[in-house]
Amino acid sequence: MPPDSTGTLTIDSLLNGVSAVPSLPLFYERLDEAINHPRSSISDIAKLISEDQGLTARILKLANSPLFGYFSRIDTITQAVTIIGVQQVRDLALAVSVVGLFKGIPEDLITMELFWKHSIACGLTARILATSQRETNLERFFVSGILHDIGRLVMFINAPGPSREMIEVCRSEGRLLHDVERERFGFDHGEVGGRLLRAWKIPARVAEPVECHHCCSRAGQYPRETAILHLADLIAHALEFGSSGEVLVPQLDHQAWERLTMTPHILPSLVKQIDQQFAETVKILEAKDAGD
Repeated sequence: MPPDSTGTLTIDSLLNGVSAVPSLPLFYERLDEAINHPRSSISDIAKLISEDQGLTARILKLANSPLFGYFSRIDTITQAVTIIGVQQVRDLALAVSVVGLFKGIPEDLITMELFWKHSIACGLTARILATSQRETNLERFFVSGILHDIGRLVMFINAPGPSREMIEVCRSEGRLLHDVERERFGFDHGEVGGRLLRAWKIPARVAEPVECHHCCSRAGQYPRETAILHLADLIAHALEFGSSGEVLVPQLDHQAWERLTMTPHILPSLVKQIDQQFAETVKILEAKDAGD
């Protein structure tokens, strides 16, 4: 475990103490620079994405999946960028790039296949909830869901002993893992994840909901996005798609629920959509290469 100079485990020491925490894929940084360059055209951006055949294949598969529901087939990255939008394709590229990024985490802490299945289920649910709320730029919700528990992976990599102890406490005492994290460390995995995303220069519209998904009242700039992510996480846990390491379904933040002005009657149709889209989305995002 990498403590700071005082011997205390902090978010900074978790992120900086060991080089095992991956850096953001260089490709995504290049893509972000190209998108923000005033002279970049759609063809320039499409050409850059097309350099990575595996990424290209998965983005096109996502674009043609039930997740989007376009009536005409999208055959090229140029079409995807034109129809879906530049920022949205960038968000999809981030989601595709991050899945599978973390390696070497002990199996007794988390099975990575189950972890990513939970993360993808949360992303899918967040996007469906955002659609029901008539939100725009839906891919930011998808990527927030996929990244929402990334801070827990940092904890598992850089503090495996304490993480193992906390999981055992949760199993023996029937407690929520994020509550025990905050009790032991003074912060939870959401805060670690939010700090990592900011270090990666991921926009606050994604980083803040990740940081605050277990403490929605702390969200200052993006409270609705945070509320949607919070509820998506609960639904993904309740449906038992994959595992985040959490033993129980987290508690509902009633203020977050009220912020979204939802009624329970909408939940069966949401669950039906998630069931219809989950398996295919997992297959696309977990593909090992372009030929999968």
